[in-house]
Amino acid sequence: MPMDPLPATPSRQALVSHLIRTRIAGDVATTRENNLDHYRELAEGNRYFWFGLDLGDRWTEESAVLELMAERCGVVADPEHLHGQDTIDPELTIDALDRMAEVLKKATENRSTVLLASGHPAGLFAVHTVLASGLRAAGCHVVGPAENLYADGGEIRYMGGVFMLHRGGSLVHTHSPEPMNEVLNALERDGRGLPDLVVADHGWAGCAGARGIDTVGFADSNDPALFVGEAEDDVLVTVPLDDNVQPHFYAPMASYLLDAADLRGRPAAPRPGGGGRHRPDPRTKRTRTRKTRD
Repeated sequence: MPMDPLPATPSRQALVSHLIRTRIAGDVATTRENNLDHYRELAEGNRYFWFGLDLGDRWTEESAVLELMAERCGVVADPEHLHGQDTIDPELTIDALDRMAEVLKKATENRSTVLLASGHPAGLFAVHTVLASGLRAAGCHVVGPAENLYADGGEIRYMGGVFMLHRGGSLVHTHSPEPMNEVLNALERDGRGLPDLVVADHGWAGCAGARGIDTVGFADSNDPALFVGEAEDDVLVTVPLDDNVQPHFYAPMASYLLDAADLRGRPAAPRPGGGGRHRPDPRTKRTRTRKTRD
């Protein structure tokens, strides 16, 4: 569901207050028990919690995952805090939004091909569709629909510039990387090439990052995989937030991000070299230097 017209861009402090009031950050709805359970599952190698990333044996200690999540998401760092309230630091949320904005700004300067996808059709989809409109208006090529694609017992649908999974008459919440894998395979098969940039969440983002595509995403405090992916340079930016509040609560955040990325009413720039849009060679996988942990 697209948002209503966006509000004026809030100041940083006003956005901090809004994130806390709506529990997008601050004292969030996700419990400490749920967070720790998911960190443990990731450390124990449960692929469901890896979101399609290849973490190998580098994150087998739950304590290391908690340390990372305290640093990048703002959960309580104390390992003895086992029950009750947990947190997301709104300052870290906005810092990550600023980093994401720089990536989006570069994409518009390069007239990049961008693919957007969401595993949260009743939440974060509202942010993705706003970004799709802004990127398209600024001259990016937003990847369009690919028909007759199926994954995880459902059909991949395309709405408002965003890929999502449909099953049983409804768009569904999913952590799975398989829908994105199907979309990317179809793009290569059809000769459309892989995108320059992916903006996504859950397994949609993890799969793209694992395939070497520049990826930015959003993740909740109980979804550590994308934060690990960022630490390992498989994901460029991961924004910490509650990923399933009322869609209209995200509007001030989306407005801030559009403004920071210079996507509000920005006219399309001339294409580089005055020619057609550059497409990456679909046979070439982008590579990054993976960080190693001590």
